[in-house]
Amino acid sequence: MTVKKFKPILILTAAMIVIQLIVSLIGTEFYLTQLTMALYYSLIIISLCIFIGYAGQISLGHAAFFAIGGYTTAVLTTTNFKEYIGSGLIKLIHGIGLTSTTIDPYGKEILHLSPWLALFTAIVITIIIALIIGIPVLKLKGHYMAMATLGFGLIIYRILLGSKIFGQADGISNVPAFTMPFGLKICGDSSLRLENYYIAGFIVLLGIIILYNLIHSRAGRALRAIHGSEEAAGASGINTAKYKLFIFVLSAVFACISGVFLTHFFGGIGPAEAGVMKSVRYVALVAVGGMANIWGTLGMSLILNFLSLRGVFGSYDDAFFGSILILFILVFPDGILKVENFTRMKEFFKDLFKKKSEKVNKA
Repeated sequence: MTVKKFKPILILTAAMIVIQLIVSLIGTEFYLTQLTMALYYSLIIISLCIFIGYAGQISLGHAAFFAIGGYTTAVLTTTNFKEYIGSGLIKLIHGIGLTSTTIDPYGKEILHLSPWLALFTAIVITIIIALIIGIPVLKLKGHYMAMATLGFGLIIYRILLGSKIFGQADGISNVPAFTMPFGLKICGDSSLRLENYYIAGFIVLLGIIILYNLIHSRAGRALRAIHGSEEAAGASGINTAKYKLFIFVLSAVFACISGVFLTHFFGGIGPAEAGVMKSVRYVALVAVGGMANIWGTLGMSLILNFLSLRGVFGSYDDAFFGSILILFILVFPDGILKVENFTRMKEFFKDLFKKKSEKVNKA
């Protein structure tokens, strides 16, 4: 990245530090919990921004990929593999140190898989499922694609709700902390709020850098061409099927990673994370921030997710996000933070004040 392209990254980093210092100085460090959660959710939003805003595709099933990541790590890090220690695979995994041992309340030793192995497994599973779903679904267009991805999300939700291994309606709890290098941990412990905030911020910054470089690369130009006209892009030699599948899988992986880390931060996960309204919320946030505006999408995602997690919208939370999706698609289809919208509003108020001044002068 050039210095000019790197400037927004530095601004975002500075903003995160300033926000942390402000909440610490005014004695509201408990806000860092919701800010951390909002940062992890933003991973899904910015990946959807690329998929929707740059590739011109639509997905109402990304909450399912979030759940796949979360449930995979929850199952692998809470299941006791002690009785399988004699099997070749578990013995090998245990031998190379990819397991952890804990003691339950009854003094029984429990053998779990490492969260790092669970993360890797979740990513592999997500890639496989995304390929299986993406190859046929991405041949569809418009509302047909939206319906197909919605159907995929509903299938995952019902599987989670009806399977004992996934805890059915109760979900999975007691998920251990995700141990990072240098002794850092991803968990919901209130004493580690500051640590978890900066870990989440670093992960989001890394995701932003990856996507920012992508949209300014040859692949990014190909995606914009596909968004403009898929037929014209294909006629100019762009392998539209390959690029659409690539960005679909990449955005699914981002959702999966978000699910893994948030599950360890929460200490559990429930089937509601795969619900339809979750996917609607993600698309709504992309619409508000700007369909092809990664910075606007990130900003609005952090603000609105934070307010939602603080309970500002109360029982009308889902209704609020559904309403803003409809409103912004009708009024601001390119997002409220698009420069043209500010110019349009400026001209509107300029004309309004001009008419008022003319009436006053006539009077």
